[in-house]
Amino acid sequence: MTNNDILIRLRYALDIKNKDMVEIFKLGGMDFTKEEVLNMLIKVNDEEEAPEEYIKCNNKMVEAFLNGFITFKRGPQKSKSGQPEGPLPVSGKESPNNMLLKKVKIALALTSEEILDILYDGGVSVSKGELGAILRSPSHRNYKECGDRFVRNFLRGLTYKYREL
Repeated sequence: MTNNDILIRLRYALDIKNKDMVEIFKLGGMDFTKEEVLNMLIKVNDEEEAPEEYIKCNNKMVEAFLNGFITFKRGPQKSKSGQPEGPLPVSGKESPNNMLLKKVKIALALTSEEILDILYDGGVSVSKGELGAILRSPSHRNYKECGDRFVRNFLRGLTYKYREL
């Protein structure tokens, strides 16, 4: 699953409008025009055969979008003394799949039980311990990398919950 697929599926699941996509990227610290965002959302099967205007998303772009999504849904974070205000920092080091689960959980204020329910609706049954391993920091010894199938099912469950299909 590519980073572009993640954006496409998340946008569909949560019914995010084009102008909101531009705003979310801006809140995450990246300025894109509406046309550039639409070019990221072009669905392609083979990137080598993609149209010329297609923009391939990297991990930093996805992380900036997810950081902006948190700010979009929950409002700007109150700055602590000595910390600069602005978008959340982008590291680009974590797997986009794990990052997606963590940051969507934060943005939508979901509990672990709600995530388990969303995953169940998407067709995956996991334990609370497995979910905890996915939500851990990559430096933690019990960290587990999240697979594409897991994310696909999570996004399918989000679609069922938020679009009421």
